[in-house]
Amino acid sequence: MNAKRKVRLRIAGADYLIATEESESYVIALGQELDNRVEELMRENPHVSTTGALVLIALDLCDEAKRSVETSDHLRTQLQEYLADAAKARNEADELKRERDRLQREVQFLRAKFPPEK
Repeated sequence: MNAKRKVRLRIAGADYLIATEESESYVIALGQELDNRVEELMRENPHVSTTGALVLIALDLCDEAKRSVETSDHLRTQLQEYLADAAKARNEADELKRERDRLQREVQFLRAKFPPEK
């Protein structure tokens, strides 16, 4: 387990001290992204308070996260189906190879038993 580190962020004019196991640069980048989103939302909607902006952004981020989970679940299901199809195709190919080998042996046996006339 990684050691927790403390990272200081400034978001929407307020300072936050975050305890995290993530790298400082990663947490700072997240904080800057959030701060930028708050500034942009408040610039486009001057009547929205800082708290309101943060709530709207939180809702948007929750929506993005939920949709990402749904997408990844869907992709995981598709991948499992593709893997099952590939396994089935591999089994069918193996079965066809065994049948081909059996037929080749039968042809060799019949040729040996009934050689072609010259």
